[in-house]
Amino acid sequence: MISGVKICGISDLETLKFIINHPKPPLFIGFISNYKKSKRYVDLDTLKKLTGFNNNKSNFVSVLVNPDNEILEKIKDLNFNYYQLYNVSPERTEEIRNKYKIKIISAITVTNEKDVNKYNDYLKISEIILFDSKGYDKSESFDHSLLKDVPRSLKKMIAGNIQIDDIPNFKNTEYMIDISGALEDDSGKKDIKKIDKFLNTVHNINT
Repeated sequence: MISGVKICGISDLETLKFIINHPKPPLFIGFISNYKKSKRYVDLDTLKKLTGFNNNKSNFVSVLVNPDNEILEKIKDLNFNYYQLYNVSPERTEEIRNKYKIKIISAITVTNEKDVNKYNDYLKISEIILFDSKGYDKSESFDHSLLKDVPRSLKKMIAGNIQIDDIPNFKNTEYMIDISGALEDDSGKKDIKKIDKFLNTVHNINT
């Protein structure tokens, strides 16, 4: 079964309230916290407003690309349950984890099997391993078959331009699903109808 879902790239309170109050809310909600190239980037003042909202059954995730000490200090008191780290070495990951007493999602960006195997370097310092494309600010796919030898027992998440119609393909994988672009309208704004369809689709597959 699908072991959880994450809706990423939330940037407005109306969408956040809808997600949190949904009958089948996601396990994780992600906010792009320092990658300004992304259209989903959220500035510090907005982050404060969004994370100040009661997250109920969902975990708030700060999505960070190679974060420096300045941004980490700015967000350290915000209501984040996890930091999702891209382009961060195992040594730096451990440093961040220990200093800020925060749970870690380590993102492994994948183009080949060698990339996939990097997860072994993060096992002891991460609660979850995320396998994603190298798109960063773009919704890009990668060949999910490269993950065929990843242990089923690993607590893992998968991203990379996943569409709502793709969800049934993950029914027996035990992955958590991380989704963003597929829940947006043509202008790039999150679409509440698509979010509702996605959450209900996952619920129906799991039941």
